[in-house]
Amino acid sequence: MLNYRTLAVIKRELREKLMSKSFIISTILLPLFMFGILGFQTLLFSYEGGNKVVLQMITESPDLTAKLETELSNIESVKEGSYVMSYYTMTKPEFDKYLKEKKESIVKEEVSGLIFVSEAAMTDKKIQYYSKTPKDISLSDKLSGPINKVLIDNYFTSKNLSPADLDFARTGVDFTSFKVTENEKIEEEGYGNLILSYLFSFILYISLLMMGQMIMQSVLEEKNNRIVEVLLSSVHPNELMTGKVLGMGITGGIQMAIWLTPVILVISTSWFMLPPEFVFSITLLQVGYLLVNYVVGLITFLGLFATVGAIFDNAQEAQSGMWPLMMLIIIPFFIAMSMVRNPNNTIAEIASIAPFASIIVMPAKLAIVDVPIWQLIGSFVINVATIFAIFPIAGKIYRVGILRTGKKPKWSEIFAWLKYKY
Repeated sequence: MLNYRTLAVIKRELREKLMSKSFIISTILLPLFMFGILGFQTLLFSYEGGNKVVLQMITESPDLTAKLETELSNIESVKEGSYVMSYYTMTKPEFDKYLKEKKESIVKEEVSGLIFVSEAAMTDKKIQYYSKTPKDISLSDKLSGPINKVLIDNYFTSKNLSPADLDFARTGVDFTSFKVTENEKIEEEGYGNLILSYLFSFILYISLLMMGQMIMQSVLEEKNNRIVEVLLSSVHPNELMTGKVLGMGITGGIQMAIWLTPVILVISTSWFMLPPEFVFSITLLQVGYLLVNYVVGLITFLGLFATVGAIFDNAQEAQSGMWPLMMLIIIPFFIAMSMVRNPNNTIAEIASIAPFASIIVMPAKLAIVDVPIWQLIGSFVINVATIFAIFPIAGKIYRVGILRTGKKPKWSEIFAWLKYKY
């Protein structure tokens, strides 16, 4: 099938896609856009807003009130004045009466909220918060730690523990991770490979969706503009489909290589000095495997997306055929992300060598655990075998669908196309 006519279609696809302004812009700007989105999200989460938060801290114990005032005054938001705190001591019946008096002020947002720490909180740590917007995660994140510290201090002081004992009790366990491999010495493992796992999963997910939709849209446009009828006067439908898929596959491979260039430079040169906890423990051979395995998997998905484009007449109708393909990308993406918490879970083990899923899951796994060579070879062979299994079926549907227009076909009709002989 790879003859001079197919090569001509490949050249045409490369000229239209690889050299297009949209491809160049997306290749350069998409990584910047991704980091920009993450930065914007971080800014939104950290943004406090312009309004002051007026809070009243009420307890049943003068001693506890004094300790809370001392501890909370050290919070950065209180120091800056964005949180205005006042402190009172009253019994539970007195607080209930006070709450009724303050209800109108809370509704009008003159007072952001009342925090009541009862005597029972000394043992059960249950704090009551009354506000017009009680589910304020930012507020609870800021106050829960200092309040908890005061309650712990108060509780263990009654047990005659020293301040040093209290500091030790509050200190969490610090895990230092060491990677043990067959061929290398035991070394401390940082967070670099976890970051790589996230990075590989995300860029593979984005690229598969983007490239798949690009080829589907290209097929739809050629079909609607009748360009395909001119093309088919010179090439066979299978040659046209093969040329388009390979051309887009080469384009996607080049784009992925560009996106992986920073990783390649970090692990192969001394130009970039990363902190020890962020050093990548991955080889050029593993990055090369990721790229080759991605191109093989991409060709499979491109063939399927091109087939969907040939079946339908417009993007709206194509949605019904596209969502199963998107699930083949989205589900492996979630599996890959779950590996950060448990790299050796059974679902991830199966998905890392399963057709379609391994394209995303295996690179994520490769970044955080040592993968046996047989699994790498098995995953690649399965992906290649998937191409040979899928393309004869996709080619039959493409041959019929690319020249068919008019009424949206039923799925029963599409399956009937497989019986046609040429």
